[in-house]
Amino acid sequence: MVKVQVSTDELVAGRYRLLEVVHHEEGRDGWHGQDVESERPVTLTRSRLPAHLREEAELRTAVRITRESEALGLVCPGQVSVVVDVVEDNDFLWTVTARPEGVPLSALLGHGPVDYVRAARIGLGVLDILGAAHQEGITHGDLSPGQVWVAERGGVTVAGFGLMGANASPRVTAPSYASPEQARGEGGGPATDLWALGAIMYEMVEGRPAIRDRGGLEATFRAVERLPIRAPLSAGPLSPAIQGLLRRDPVERVPESVVREALTRILKAELDESSMPTETLPVFRDLDAPAPGRVWGKVPLSRPVLLGGALAVTVVCFAGLTAAGGLSERGTSASGPAPSPTVSAKPSPTPSASPSSTVPQQAPSTSPSPSSSPSASVSASPSPSHTVTADPPAGFFRYTASQGFSVELPKGWKPVRTENSADGSYRVTLGASGDPRTLVVTYSTRLASDPVAVWREVDTSLRGDSIAYERLGDIRAVTYQGYKGADMEWLSTNGGVRERTFGRGFLIGDHEGFSLRWTTPAADWDTTANRAALATFLGTFRGTSQ
Repeated sequence: MVKVQVSTDELVAGRYRLLEVVHHEEGRDGWHGQDVESERPVTLTRSRLPAHLREEAELRTAVRITRESEALGLVCPGQVSVVVDVVEDNDFLWTVTARPEGVPLSALLGHGPVDYVRAARIGLGVLDILGAAHQEGITHGDLSPGQVWVAERGGVTVAGFGLMGANASPRVTAPSYASPEQARGEGGGPATDLWALGAIMYEMVEGRPAIRDRGGLEATFRAVERLPIRAPLSAGPLSPAIQGLLRRDPVERVPESVVREALTRILKAELDESSMPTETLPVFRDLDAPAPGRVWGKVPLSRPVLLGGALAVTVVCFAGLTAAGGLSERGTSASGPAPSPTVSAKPSPTPSASPSSTVPQQAPSTSPSPSSSPSASVSASPSPSHTVTADPPAGFFRYTASQGFSVELPKGWKPVRTENSADGSYRVTLGASGDPRTLVVTYSTRLASDPVAVWREVDTSLRGDSIAYERLGDIRAVTYQGYKGADMEWLSTNGGVRERTFGRGFLIGDHEGFSLRWTTPAADWDTTANRAALATFLGTFRGTSQ
């Protein structure tokens, strides 16, 4: 590697002439240039140098970057910008490649958003390259629109492989596309590349980044880590894939295979829509409540959406989707029509054991202020009313969900958000317009055998993903309706409001079970109405056979 001065008036490394700026991002700039020795056109990218590369021997850095890009060039010929030279420039690194066909995606986005079909086509091209890299054990770690080149005929080339080097290296360029784990300084693996792909497709259809650059690494990283992402409005059937990729917990991001299937279906439908059958497919629900007037249900195959997938492969505990990742930060608005479920689980029939003999009898814990010590303010699990009566309590009604459960709800409540999976797992958020409280019911088919251990995993996830998270007391083993279960309570902040959540998970089989999550403003937790609602939920919830 040759050290050079920072000057666009001089040849880079005495060999490469800068001709035209083609993209600019935080920490990265790209030029069209020329190799004056061979007179061949090249592209030069100047990136902020990661700290671990500053400590690495110059020759070793150059050899590693060129070898890694060459290896991928053999796997994906014509789809990876192979690095032919590496030049150190103080705190920056120049990489020189043959000039890719087309223009950087960042330049294309400068003309406004693209339709979801073109976004799907570009996204699938990038995904194929990332998938090949991941199979070779290589993570990009620095993906952004400036690293994606789009040809006029639709081909895609990805540049920038090798810069980050190790999977654990934190990102130092284009922070708007960093994953939450990178923003926390944890580096990342393949899931980090999937987040960046989701952020890129979000910007393609919306015409704006999912997280805007805040003018510096640290400020932007804080935004990536803490700010909720608004659901895309112009993504059409691409929306579930984008939102699945932008899950804050890397374990919960939809896998490459599921995203590939979704994008392929969109493109196939667009190519030959008229010849497609009109059978229906189950919907993988949007992560946010539907807009008013939107009717959920089965959709024609000619408008395909992402199938199940995310829940099917990532559900590892009852509360994984009700508590972890960015879902809790997106809010649980009670506006919009009730979703019409399309996939139903087959939970076990209502147990014969009497719940009255198995549920702890202590009253609900006293509500602490957000600053209160959990150990001083949390008692045992709330006690429910132990029988389902023919007549619900005043102000409640019996709600039976087609997914496979029933519960007595406050009058005026209904489903405000539904997520279904092809394996029968689902999550239903229940609430009412103007009521800040929500009840979330999750049914899962892939559960661990120890409910307490499951909640411990959720606790760890929440500590990394929730704003101002604070667990209240210990995770408590319980017996509920004759089944093994566990309770956990916690505080977090959502939209500036301090909230308190009680969660109960319980197994109804070897690998299946339910969780109930009751969330209210923390200041209102101990009101009589909230106590009565929680007791009613716990006392009347039943799994139903289909």
